[in-house]
Amino acid sequence: MILSWLILIPLCGGVLTGLLGRWEHGVRGRRAIRWIALGAALLDLVLAAAIWLGRGAGAGVGGGGKGMAGLAQASGSWLIEQDFAWIPSLGIRYHLGLDGMSLLLVALTGLIGVIAVLVSWREITRRVGLFHSALLFVLAGINGVFLALDLVLFYVFWEVMLVPMYFVIGAWGHERRIYAAIKFFLFTLASGLLMLVAILGLHYFHGRATGVYTFDYSALIGTVLPVGTERWLMLGFLAAFLVKLPAVPLHNWLPDAHSEAPTAGSVILAALLLKTGAYGLLRFILPLFPRAAAEFAPVAMLLGVIGILYGAMLAFAQRDLKRLVAYTSVSHMGFVLLGAFAGNELALQGTVMQMICHGISTGALFVIAGMLYERTGTRDLGRMGGFWARMPRMGGMAMVFVLASLGLPGLGNFVGEILILIGAYRANAVLAAIAAAGVVGATIYSLSLMQRVFLGAPVGGGGEVTAGRRDSSSTGAGQAGLGAALPDLTAREILVLAVLAIAIVWLGLFPQPVLNAAAPAISAIGRLFAAI
Repeated sequence: MILSWLILIPLCGGVLTGLLGRWEHGVRGRRAIRWIALGAALLDLVLAAAIWLGRGAGAGVGGGGKGMAGLAQASGSWLIEQDFAWIPSLGIRYHLGLDGMSLLLVALTGLIGVIAVLVSWREITRRVGLFHSALLFVLAGINGVFLALDLVLFYVFWEVMLVPMYFVIGAWGHERRIYAAIKFFLFTLASGLLMLVAILGLHYFHGRATGVYTFDYSALIGTVLPVGTERWLMLGFLAAFLVKLPAVPLHNWLPDAHSEAPTAGSVILAALLLKTGAYGLLRFILPLFPRAAAEFAPVAMLLGVIGILYGAMLAFAQRDLKRLVAYTSVSHMGFVLLGAFAGNELALQGTVMQMICHGISTGALFVIAGMLYERTGTRDLGRMGGFWARMPRMGGMAMVFVLASLGLPGLGNFVGEILILIGAYRANAVLAAIAAAGVVGATIYSLSLMQRVFLGAPVGGGGEVTAGRRDSSSTGAGQAGLGAALPDLTAREILVLAVLAIAIVWLGLFPQPVLNAAAPAISAIGRLFAAI
């Protein structure tokens, strides 16, 4: 039941915080809700850490699980499985499985869940119980996506993520929150329905070929399909994953969702929801449709390179701090798309590392953006400047994550990007060379962010520039003007950013435990591609 508990803990926490929302009008009620949400997220993180330590992750966590024969080895070896009939008449099972790659992402979900609760501690003052309920339901859905091995179950969890995140953006976001929430909902729902059609198609063609109608992942791997059918089914899955990644030109929902979401919503979007799309590429597209994926690889790698460069250019052009960070995600996830379809083990290892490190570094940048908005009431970069002198601790922390974003050696993002570029070079030297220019673009927009916010001449030094209007739907009363004294990081904020900074430095200096953890599943996918 340990895999079910990873899903049930945030679900139960969400139900409890939602019920307690009726008594949230007092300070004690709101505090109790926050502590329950924090406890649920922290318990999930502890459970993931216990699995990691108990299974010897540092030495390669896939080694002790139950392997699958033939092409099913593309899934790696499962550390833990839970499998029983759910709807036998339809061939639907409650099948969960954990290998090293999914363990890494479940651990990231636990960490980001704790961070999301902490950063919303003061920001969310209205309908606190419902907010934390929605937040925990999103985390439960994300864990379900990373663990589900029945395609119908996977689709259920995929949609479970959608509805509560819609409310997080639409009910607790900023001025244009309804527009951003509807846009996010429509993009995700439409692409998810295409995936559902592809799931039903795969179920039908597998049953017609074998006489066994099932949605079980381990049975569907290796299904022999006509080439044309395989292409169409892959495109159904691909639509859902590329929208969530997001890949250009399906990225249009992301900047609006990020800029209008509350801080915790932006952190979960960047650090976790985008990773579900990347996970889908590795777990489903490549093993289930290897021939079609190999044919599509040049196009996918080209889309990845376009995303890298386009995201970097758009990031540099932004005046809104959160939109700037949102476009950096488009650029960074372009590396993930490039590495996933390069197909060799080196690029795939870099893809997993990039997923983890992007979640930490970009999540931290959204945390800092939220802290700045809490203090100044604006996200307009033209109204910022010289903040390091007023908030040196925040400036120092921001520098760590800005340097991680541009790929400085010694920090985690560098490891992911260099592995992807070397692996992509082996697959397509021209595209890899062009993608390397994205590192230059990342340097430009990252240092520009640092210059415009924390360095340079202070804006409104004499107090004549005041904070922009704050949207009280998600936060409390407005803060001081930009010309007034700005408080530096509190103890809670230092804890949040210090944990993320330690993680990104550790991943940059000691990446081998993460690489070892993902190795069994990644090696199997790499061998599968090499055989085509």
